[in-house]
Amino acid sequence: MRIDWIPYSASALVAGATALSVGALLTPAISDNSDTVMLSEFVDDRWLAVAALYFIASVALTVGLPSIITLFEERGGRLGLTAIGVFAIGTLGVAGYAMLLAFVRALALKTDLTGNGLDEVAQETGLLVFLYGWIGAFYLGELLLGIALLRAATIAKWVPALLLLHVALLPISTLLPDTVASGTALLITVALAAVGIQANQMHAQTYSSI
Repeated sequence: MRIDWIPYSASALVAGATALSVGALLTPAISDNSDTVMLSEFVDDRWLAVAALYFIASVALTVGLPSIITLFEERGGRLGLTAIGVFAIGTLGVAGYAMLLAFVRALALKTDLTGNGLDEVAQETGLLVFLYGWIGAFYLGELLLGIALLRAATIAKWVPALLLLHVALLPISTLLPDTVASGTALLITVALAAVGIQANQMHAQTYSSI
């Protein structure tokens, strides 16, 4: 008996996008590395909640990405698959970032790490390569996905427009107020939720016609 997995994958995409934005909104605003240690010590439950949400988002988004293939069955298949592959690297990296948040909290609680010490750790080359590689893959995948959806023309144009806007805001995100910068995560949440819903609807139409 054939298992109809696309509705579950599409639901996971919606759930993962929601967890991602909630995690971003709950992330404590920090201005420097000493604040990071302080928040790790005094807002530990919130810190762990954010890490857990990012991990859930990583798993759910990765499981949900295959459902997007439904939107590229007629046009833009090659670019769509490329976008999904690159974006998958970014979504998997979210799990690594979640682990990093939990590790920083544990480090702050169990050691006398000072702000300067944490600054030296933050500038370690291997860590920077991982962070910037993850961020680059995430946003590049989002950019390619937005372009692929525009070319496929299987969903309303405002959906890829939100993805492209989210990417465009990255260079100026540090200039925005903390609440506004965190709120930009809602752009990708709404867009991916719409993608998941549309993928499920298109699959349901195809499945019912067989």
